[in-house]
Amino acid sequence: MAQGAEAAAGGGAEVAQLPDFQRAHKLGVVVRPMTGDDMGFLAQLYRSTREDELTITGWSEEQKQSFIDMQFRAQHAHYQKQYPAALWLILERAGQPVGRLYLERWSSQHRIIDIALVPPARGHGLGGAILLDLHDEAASAGKAVSIHVEKVNPAMSLYRRLGYETVENKGVYDLLVWTPPG
Repeated sequence: MAQGAEAAAGGGAEVAQLPDFQRAHKLGVVVRPMTGDDMGFLAQLYRSTREDELTITGWSEEQKQSFIDMQFRAQHAHYQKQYPAALWLILERAGQPVGRLYLERWSSQHRIIDIALVPPARGHGLGGAILLDLHDEAASAGKAVSIHVEKVNPAMSLYRRLGYETVENKGVYDLLVWTPPG
C-alpha cells in the first residue's frame, strides 16, 4: 500500500514524500512524521538501545536516567542540526509506536541517519522489511543506501545479509553502503 501522505522534512518548510513501505506495511507497520509529542517515546527507545552499556556502569537508576536524558537530547539536537532536510519518522504497529527512522535523501544516495525498534519488535523481520523497502526506493532512483553502524550492533548481521559492505572504518562505527544491482 502506497504511503501517499506528505511529511514536513526536518521541521523546515520543505515537504518530502514519505517512503513507500510495502513490505513493512504487510507486517502491520505504518509510518508517520515525528511530532513533539513523540519525544518521551523516542527517549525510551534510545535508552533501550543503550541498556547493555548501562548495566556495566554500576550507576544508580537516577544516574543512568540522567545520563540517558543528556545523551538523547544531545543526539537529537545533533541529528536535527546536521540533517536539516531529513525525514523524521515514527514507525507504528497496531496503533503503537515501535520505532524510529530518520532518513535523508541526498542526490547521490539515501542516508539512514538512524533506525531503531523497541525490544519486543526486534527479531521479527520488521527491520529487514523496512530496509528492503528503502532499497527499492533508492534503486528506483539509481541510488545507494548508506548508514553508520556500531561494530558491536546486533543488527550488523542483518545489514551483511542484505548486502551492505563496509566502505569506511570510523572507529566504533563502520560506514556501510548497499548498492543496487546493475
